[in-house]
Amino acid sequence: MSKEIRIERCSGAALQQYIPELARLRIEVFHDFPYLYDGDYDYEKKYLQIYIDTPESVIVLALDGDKVVGASTAIPMKYETDQIKKPFIEQGYNLDDVFYCSESVLNKDYRGLGLGVRFFEQREAHAEELGGFKIITFCCVERPPDHPRRPADFVPLDQFWNKRGYFKHPELATTYSWKDLDDMEETPKPMIFWIKHER
Repeated sequence: MSKEIRIERCSGAALQQYIPELARLRIEVFHDFPYLYDGDYDYEKKYLQIYIDTPESVIVLALDGDKVVGASTAIPMKYETDQIKKPFIEQGYNLDDVFYCSESVLNKDYRGLGLGVRFFEQREAHAEELGGFKIITFCCVERPPDHPRRPADFVPLDQFWNKRGYFKHPELATTYSWKDLDDMEETPKPMIFWIKHER
């Protein structure tokens, strides 16, 4: 591991060179609890295409030399899928006011170095530079406390998110389907949104 981890923001066509590494990293990180995602490389490449096609999007990269060790994505809500937009529309939000932080993934060897904080800072800075957003949001999967694959030492990130100014909004909920490890088919998973109001 290098002493200096570079943080870079990329948008649009500049992201193309990183797509294979980002797809690999997403599959690796989301394999673990609470996502338990049985990843699909072709799906990941297709999923990430929206960030190339949308100039207002951003991916924040953590780079150790030329190696991508972490990434964090964000995009104006109006460009997101119907599943993500639906609860906000139903609750009367103007989608033009909402900036959506899709996810952060970080190689295990690079955790505890403050990169999660940097990811939030850089995505929020991007939203501020675009201008016009009243809230920033993300969603997280909800797993039952007695889930059989829940590690004994698992610590939810609630306190970390609260310190960043984000708070859980159970009235804003959606579902996403994916195939859990060892499952034969996709099943819907509940996703709850967290919100930070801009000053």
